[in-house]
Amino acid sequence: MTGGKGFTVALIGASGLLGRAVSAELAGAPPWRVVRTAHRRASADSVPLDICDHDAVRAFLGREKPDAVVIAAAERRPDVCENDPPLARALNVDAVRVIATEASALGAWVLSISTDYVFDGTSAPYFPDDAPAPLNAYGRSKLDGERALLEADPQSCVLRLPLLYGPVVDWSESAVTSLTPAIVASADPAKAPASMDAWATRYPTYTPDVAVVIRGMLEHHARGATISGITQWSGDEPMTKFDIAERIARVLKVDAKLVAQREPTDATPRPRDCHLDSGRLKALGIGRRTPFDTAIERLLASYPALPSS
Repeated sequence: MTGGKGFTVALIGASGLLGRAVSAELAGAPPWRVVRTAHRRASADSVPLDICDHDAVRAFLGREKPDAVVIAAAERRPDVCENDPPLARALNVDAVRVIATEASALGAWVLSISTDYVFDGTSAPYFPDDAPAPLNAYGRSKLDGERALLEADPQSCVLRLPLLYGPVVDWSESAVTSLTPAIVASADPAKAPASMDAWATRYPTYTPDVAVVIRGMLEHHARGATISGITQWSGDEPMTKFDIAERIARVLKVDAKLVAQREPTDATPRPRDCHLDSGRLKALGIGRRTPFDTAIERLLASYPALPSS
């Protein structure tokens, strides 16, 4: 495998938060053919595909015959997964199994995105071979998806990621940018302060950096040096949502009134600290980390019209 003009990548979920960053990164890749799929936000440069339609998935892969498949489509909202476990399983487990099984039959390598929420957050940092212990339905579904993938094809690969942020289509798309409306509103003297979680430690990770990681993994596969099993990538700056909010307020130059919330209040249980060790990919020369302050300033500058509430 040379990774030349005959190398085809199927990017499943190209219209999502991570998928868009990967799509942009691969647009500048060496002469690969990239076939993008999307569901709700299909466009002229993507193939409409509902990954829960297993016959459509099989037909798509059989038609395109990719050399590599990146699964960036998922249900990633913990509260949604907690309230609708069948939906979480359909997207995060069953669809992954179908894609992996079909891709394996075609000889295609599959890279599927997973989460740090497969761990319980009690003994960070976590290495790829540490025993998972998810606390919520989201983490359980993603762990089951990992197992389904590797059972279908042990040569496939899982990439675990933590809290993601990057260019968004609306503020709520990332748990980082979703804080912005409350931060801006709290600066209004007539509005109440904004409560921000100061209990759980997060490692915000910039989607364009993850896209560089994924491109590096694809380049390895294209050269015949396939990466298999469990891999992880994470930002290396620990911060709570309260810390994130303070940094966003500084970038926006707003006098936000923020209150630190020292105990968990989410209805869905979340782990306290799931820092992922990224050593396996770093040892392969894969990775990039943009400092959070640099990335968030770049990101917010792209949205001149700030939320009013």
